[in-house]
Order: sequence, then structure tokens, then C-alpha cells
Amino acid sequence: TPALKVFTMLVILFGVSTSFYILGGLVRMVLEGEINRALGMRRLGREIERLSGHVVICGFGRMGEVVAGELAQRKRAFVVIDSNEERIREAIAQGHLALQDDATDDATLQAARVPEAEALITTLPSDADNVFITLTARELNPRLQIIARAEHRSTEKKLLQAGANRVVLPAMTGALRMAAMITRPSVIELVELASGAQIAEMAIEELAIAAGSPLLGKSIRDSQARSHHGLLIVALRRADGQLVLSPAASTDFQPGDTAVVIGRASDIEKFRAEYGI
Repeated sequence: TPALKVFTMLVILFGVSTSFYILGGLVRMVLEGEINRALGMRRLGREIERLSGHVVICGFGRMGEVVAGELAQRKRAFVVIDSNEERIREAIAQGHLALQDDATDDATLQAARVPEAEALITTLPSDADNVFITLTARELNPRLQIIARAEHRSTEKKLLQAGANRVVLPAMTGALRMAAMITRPSVIELVELASGAQIAEMAIEELAIAAGSPLLGKSIRDSQARSHHGLLIVALRRADGQLVLSPAASTDFQPGDTAVVIGRASDIEKFRAEYGI
């Protein structure tokens, strides 16, 4: 009947209109997401371009993520490089600056501002990639501190020859630590304390004595680090790299010194505040 035909046409028109509306909404959501993502990447790019004296982390796997978390906790500026899109999304979700690219590429290291960086940590599972990154980074920045991961002992020498300052072998380090938990448990507690674990609210920290600090010219005794703050200064690294272990109470603080102290985290913060460290 004519009425049924009209009704059928209206149903068809409604269905088509609804389909176009839904499709348009989906397209708009996709476009808005892409636009927001592009704007976010541009913002990240601008922030990375302003970096200087930062740390470059190559790889955001299990090791890279831990390194990034520790640096973020210490409020150190850094940028992550990884070729995996999912890992980069995770890094950005955690609030880190990140580049999705191949860390073995010269242009990528340039984009991460390696020539202006203070340090580079390469945590990739491939020894060959870590050697190549080390060679390239050393060429871009002769003053760069490079810490590289190695899976095989034979690679350690190659990484050092390529320009790495320090080489970490995770498997060997983990095995030695597990054995030491049986043979030297007290030593392991101290190692865990030094690595950031909180044991009875204690911590080991490095305190850099900058120019103009009230500590300059004072002795360890005069600073009242132990008598007033309950801190133990176990070492001093001089500006020339000399490490003074168990410094005497009469030892004076000098410009460029770094003091290694043990004490309660709260006491360390009070000491920092008092001397502007």
C-alpha cells in the first residue's frame, strides 16, 4: 500500500542517516585523536630540543623502564629512545620524553641531543647494537658518560674499546648477588641500601658541594654532620676525581666535592636544606 511504501522509505532514510551519523562520529574521533597525537608529538619534540646536560636512555624494555623510573624519581632530565611503538606509548604515558626511532641511527642520536647530553645508557638486549650505539655516541660527544649493557663477557672489552665508561653485565651481576645473599647477607643489605632500597628509613646519598655553598672551607667536624644531623660521611670525591674513603673529621670541603653520606632520608634532606645543597 502507499502508506507502507512511505513507511518503508522513512525507515530506509532513518537507517542511512543514522549510519552516516555514526560513521561521521567515528571519523571525527579518529581525526581528533590523530590531531591530538600530532600536537602531543610536536610538544615532545620542542621539549627535547631544549634539553641540555640530560641523560639519553636507549631501549625501554625491562631494564630501560627501571632506569627511567629511577631517574624520574631523582628528578633528572632524560629522553627515551625505542623503535617499538607500544613501548614508546608506555613511556609517554608515564610522563617521559620519548622518541620512536632506531637508536643505532646517527640521526636519532642527534635528535635526542646526544652532543649536548651528560650521559647515555644503552640497555638493548643486542650486544652488537650496544657496541654500535657506543661508538656513534662517543664520536658525537667525546665528554659523554656512557654506561652500556652486555650479555656476554666477551663483549665487555669491545664496549670499553668503543668508548663506554662502564659496562654492566646483568646476568653476572644477578648471579653474584644471589650467591652473596647466602655467603654475605649483611653486605647485601648495605648494597641494597646504596641502590635505593629503604632499610629502617636509612639511605645512602651523594651530595654535590656547589660553588657558594656554606660548607666550603668548613671541616667535616664543623659541619656537624654527625653530631647534629646524625649523618655519616663515608667518602669524598674531589673535583679531580680522587676518592677519599673514610675522610677524617678535620677534612675540609672543597669546591666541586661530592660527599657520600649515610643516614635517615629525612636527616639528609634537612642537611641539604641547611647548607643549600
